[in-house]
Amino acid sequence: MIYWLVVGLIAGWLAGLVMKGGGYGILVDIILGILGGLVGGWLFGRLGIWPAGGILGSIIVAFVGAVILVWITRLLKKA
Repeated sequence: MIYWLVVGLIAGWLAGLVMKGGGYGILVDIILGILGGLVGGWLFGRLGIWPAGGILGSIIVAFVGAVILVWITRLLKKA
């Protein structure tokens, strides 16, 4: 559980930086990072890509998913 929080925090924070926004706050960044891990894991699995194990691979997968989620939330926020 702590592993998920650490990965989620890092992935959410990185996604907020890359998406050029102020972020949503630490709690929402963690949630987006954890959910991003699920989205990224699903997406990578569908593409047949299996990143190397360890925390770095987990962060990359969660980061990609978190970027997708931040992008979607910002689209919905504008609508």
